[in-house]
Amino acid sequence: MVIAAERGGTIRESVAVGSAYSEAAQSSGGLLAELASDSPKIEREALGTREELPVRGPQIISEAVSLIEAKASPEDVEAFKRFCLDVAEHAAEATKSGGFLGIGGKRISEAESSVLDQIAATLGIERSASGPAPADTGG
Repeated sequence: MVIAAERGGTIRESVAVGSAYSEAAQSSGGLLAELASDSPKIEREALGTREELPVRGPQIISEAVSLIEAKASPEDVEAFKRFCLDVAEHAAEATKSGGFLGIGGKRISEAESSVLDQIAATLGIERSASGPAPADTGG
């Protein structure tokens, strides 16, 4: 959802997602390490078109959380939710938006920040204060 929020930067954002998975696989334990050890895959058919993504994406996130809640401990569920948001934040931070040649741009665009808010709401968690900051709205 974050990668689709803005045009451009897809390769950097995809690399950032892969790095977030690798980091979680090495630094986490239990269920999260097992989930993160498998390379991320995007099933484009399941996500639908760019226009369907804002509806379909949160549905897929909710389905994944429901599966984890049915099988895992509350601690693993919370770790999974945080991991999902962390991956999205890493993708959003991978490229700057606006500016010229990456100079003077925003770390996270308004569109990406909006998607991160939607993901956090779907997961039922807050965006972390220590994680990527919301985009500056200029006012």
